[in-house]
Amino acid sequence: MVVIRLARHGKHKAPFYRIVVADHEMKRDGRHLEVIGTFNPMTDPSALTLNEDRVKYWVGVGAKPSDTVTRLIERTTPGYLGGIEKAQRTKIISKRTARKARAKKDGTQATTSKE
Repeated sequence: MVVIRLARHGKHKAPFYRIVVADHEMKRDGRHLEVIGTFNPMTDPSALTLNEDRVKYWVGVGAKPSDTVTRLIERTTPGYLGGIEKAQRTKIISKRTARKARAKKDGTQATTSKE
């Protein structure tokens, strides 16, 4: 499973975070697939940079953002992740209805439940 999470960098008592896409089995600061942003909580107000195109891509292919990353993304662009997830659900539902219609047209029964 691929996750979007924070990787801690910086000095002792002066954290600086990179927002990374990584396999869930990797260490917090270990190997990652891609850096998609940064977060500096030490500035006032805290500085957040984010590559929204890459966030949209990774969430679209199934990466799950951590709770903290979800809050950071929602703080910069409210409703952003909800909009992506809604679009994914709509796409899945339309494919499902098309598959059922095709099965009905062919005369076979589309099974959706375990019997």
